[in-house]
Amino acid sequence: MKKKFAFPNTYVIIMAIIVLAVLLTWIIPPGEFERVKDEVSKQMIIIPGTFQYLEKNPISFLQIPLYIMKGLAKSVDIIFLVIVVGGTFNIIIETGMFQSIAAKMTKVFSKNEILIIPAFTTIFALACTTMGVNTFIGFAPIGVIVARSIGYDAIVGVAMVCLGGAIGFSTGTFNPFTTGVAQSLAGLPLFSGLGYRFFCLIVFLIVTNVYIIWYAKRIKKNPELSTVYEMEMENKKIEVSSKHYDTIEKKHYLVLLVVIACFAILIYGSQKWEWKLPENGAIFIWMGILSGAVYGFSPNKIAEEFTKGARKLVFGALMIGMARAIALVLTDGKILDTTVFFLGNLLVNLPSMLQAIGMFIMQLLINGIITSGSGQAAVTMPIMLPVADIIGMTKQTSVLAFNFGDGLSNYVLPTSSALMGFIAMVGISYNNWMKFMWKLFVIWIITGSALIIIANMIHYGPF
Repeated sequence: MKKKFAFPNTYVIIMAIIVLAVLLTWIIPPGEFERVKDEVSKQMIIIPGTFQYLEKNPISFLQIPLYIMKGLAKSVDIIFLVIVVGGTFNIIIETGMFQSIAAKMTKVFSKNEILIIPAFTTIFALACTTMGVNTFIGFAPIGVIVARSIGYDAIVGVAMVCLGGAIGFSTGTFNPFTTGVAQSLAGLPLFSGLGYRFFCLIVFLIVTNVYIIWYAKRIKKNPELSTVYEMEMENKKIEVSSKHYDTIEKKHYLVLLVVIACFAILIYGSQKWEWKLPENGAIFIWMGILSGAVYGFSPNKIAEEFTKGARKLVFGALMIGMARAIALVLTDGKILDTTVFFLGNLLVNLPSMLQAIGMFIMQLLINGIITSGSGQAAVTMPIMLPVADIIGMTKQTSVLAFNFGDGLSNYVLPTSSALMGFIAMVGISYNNWMKFMWKLFVIWIITGSALIIIANMIHYGPF
């Protein structure tokens, strides 16, 4: 009997990528550019023409466990946020508030349930035009409960939140972390070229919604086609059942009020007070305690449910830290600047018809090793802007290529803290996510390439 192929565990996949990263430090020669602080963007940027090779100092394979520990230490904020949010939502789920409201929504939208998907994606796309997608990781369990209430799976629930936010962030309409930094480095007026970026947002939103709806209809008709079918079968107990949740209790409204108030404070704090992950985590702790209290749970019950929820997310939380080790290996191996230098030279030598697409694809590749949006802008834009001048591309188009490249690949890369945070929050493995996501990512690349070509043809400006 032929043995059925078993897809590798997520930890195994990440470990293999770490090994590959270490191997690359033995193959790719180390090098670096000189850097100077840009007074406008306040970023340390590279000085074109100053690249020089360094003495080879590859990472030892024996150091891989050390880099995993360093990755865990560097990711401690988001690791604990995931664990805390898991505990908090287990308390709220135990109250039955989300299940009852989701059951009510199912009845209200019974004839137009498919509209829930574009409603969610649009809300989060607009929200993420000005802030990072990480802010909304805590919404993933809500999306999953709503999706399951209408017969979809956890993938659809996460996609409604995560991919909606991805479009808002990646098209860079008002994004201060990517568009703002890149335009300041390019000497462009802040948030100029807004009209075409907003057009790109609409195009990507339509394409993404069509794909999610196609998948949702497909797996509702045949649940076995779900990429997380086994997980859905194991999680039947948290699926919405109108038989058990056909009434919204008065206490449910109190829990809902607490949740809405805490999320409002979290979003306001992130925008106005520049809250980071620790402050966000503190709000979630309050959300869990207050939700349990207003529903009538005893302190012991709140603690027990929090512990149960937190325990479920340890696997995913550790996955985030392991993935961080990849970036640390590449950074310490001093091969990031070499990669940027090589790709910049390669772009100049591409046929003119492919240069615009080439810049987009190169930014996608570079994002695999430099995951910070503002950090990638500081490293790549000083290289890409002179290249854009040489090939006759406007600076605005090169910023757009950077936006797409920096943002879109974050939802397929295991080095992305946003992606790992979302899927860890609801227990989806990386390989199951990729079974769903790879086709959409190909569609995104085709769509992005077309939009970049159009921008280049119309001399998208100013400048």
